[in-house]
Amino acid sequence: MDSSLGDLLHWVAALGAGLLIGVERERSHPDEQASAGLRSFALAALAGAAAASLGAAALVAVVLAVAALAVAGYLRSRDNDPGITTEIALLLCVLLGALAMRQAALSSALAVLVAVLLAAKARLHGFVRSVLSEQELQHGLLLAASALVVLPLLPNRALPALGGLNPHVLWTLAVLLMAIQTLGHVALRWLGPVRGLALTGLLGGFVSSTATIAAMARRAREHPGWFEACLAGALWSNVSTVVQLGVMTAVVAPGLLARLAPALLLAGAVTLAAGWWSARLARRGGQAAPAAAAVAGRPFSPRAALLFAAAVGAMLFVAEQAYRRFGGSGVLVATALAGLADAHSSSVSALQLHAGGALSAGLAAVCVGAAFSTNALSKTVAAASGGSARFTWLLAASQLAMVLGFWVGLASALWFPRVLTGGGA
Repeated sequence: MDSSLGDLLHWVAALGAGLLIGVERERSHPDEQASAGLRSFALAALAGAAAASLGAAALVAVVLAVAALAVAGYLRSRDNDPGITTEIALLLCVLLGALAMRQAALSSALAVLVAVLLAAKARLHGFVRSVLSEQELQHGLLLAASALVVLPLLPNRALPALGGLNPHVLWTLAVLLMAIQTLGHVALRWLGPVRGLALTGLLGGFVSSTATIAAMARRAREHPGWFEACLAGALWSNVSTVVQLGVMTAVVAPGLLARLAPALLLAGAVTLAAGWWSARLARRGGQAAPAAAAVAGRPFSPRAALLFAAAVGAMLFVAEQAYRRFGGSGVLVATALAGLADAHSSSVSALQLHAGGALSAGLAAVCVGAAFSTNALSKTVAAASGGSARFTWLLAASQLAMVLGFWVGLASALWFPRVLTGGGA
C-alpha cells in the first residue's frame, strides 16, 4: 500500500471515530445547551491525531487542554445534566484519535464499542436498576474477583505440595463453572419465564443436570398435565452437560477436542431432538407449560464451584495413583466410578492426565465416554427417585440413545482415520 494512502486511512479512522461518537452524543443531547456535540467530537479526534503526529509533548498538551474545556463545559451544564459521561467521552475521543495514527483498526473498533455503550444507556440502566438484584450484583463482583484477581495470582504449574496438582487449572475450572451458571441465570432473568419448563431445564442443566432431572420428574408427577413439558426440560438439561464437556475439553485439553467433537455433537443432537419432540407434544396437547417459579437469588453457588474444583483435584490425585499402580486400566475404572457422581470432574481428570502426557488421546477419550455413560445411569436413578414409572422409562430410553450416539461418534473419530491410513479396522 502506498505510504500516503496509508497515512490518509489513519486520518480517516480518527475522523470517523469522532463523528461516530459525536453523532450519538448529538442525538442524546439535542438541545442547544449541550456542552459537546458532533463538531466538538470530530475536532477532538482530529486534535488527538495531529498531536500524536507531533509527539508525546503535544499529545499531553492537547489532552490537558481538552480536559480543561470538558471541566468548563461540565460546570456550565451541570444543572441540566449532572452526569459526566459526555466529558469523559470527549477525552476518550482525543485518545482514540491519537491511537488511530498507530492502530487504525483498533481505534475504529473501540469507537464503535464506545458508541454502543453510550447508545445503550436506557437499556443498561433499566437492567441494573430493575432486573439485577443486590445479591446478583454481589455475586457478579465475586465472579470478577475470582477471575481477574485470584486467578492471575495462582501459580500455573504442578506443585509437589499439592500432590502434583496445578492450582491454576483447578481454579480456572471453578471460575468456568461459576461463569456458566451465571450465564444461564442471567439469560433466564432477561428472557423471563414465558419460555416454559423446557428453557428452565436447559439452563438448569448448566448448574446440575442430575438435580434438574430430579426436579422435573417430581414436578411431572405432581402435575400430570405438564408431563411432556417437564420431560422436555429434563432431556434438554443433557444438552447442557454436553456443552460443558465440550467447553472443558477445549480449556483443559484442546488437542483432544477434535476426537471428542463427533461424539459430543451426536449425543447432543440425539437428546436435543428428543427434547424437541417432547416439547412439540406438549404444545399439541395444549399444555400451558408454565415456567418454574420466578428465578431469584444467587446466580451461582461459590460453594458448589469450590466443591467441584476439590472433586476435580481429588479425582486427579486418585487417577494419577491408579495410573501409577495399574496403568491405563486403573484410570478407566476410577473415571467410570466417579462419573456416577459427576461427569465433569471425572472427565476433566482424564483430560488433565492426557494434557500432562500420562494418557494417550484414545484412552483419555474412552475415559470421558465411560464417565458420560455412568453419569447417564445416575440421571436415570434420579428420575426414578421422584418421578413416575412412565417418566423414568422415557428418560432412560433417551439416555440410552444419547450414550449410544456418543460411542458411535467416538468410534468414528478413533477408528475411521486408522482405516483410511491403512492401520486396520
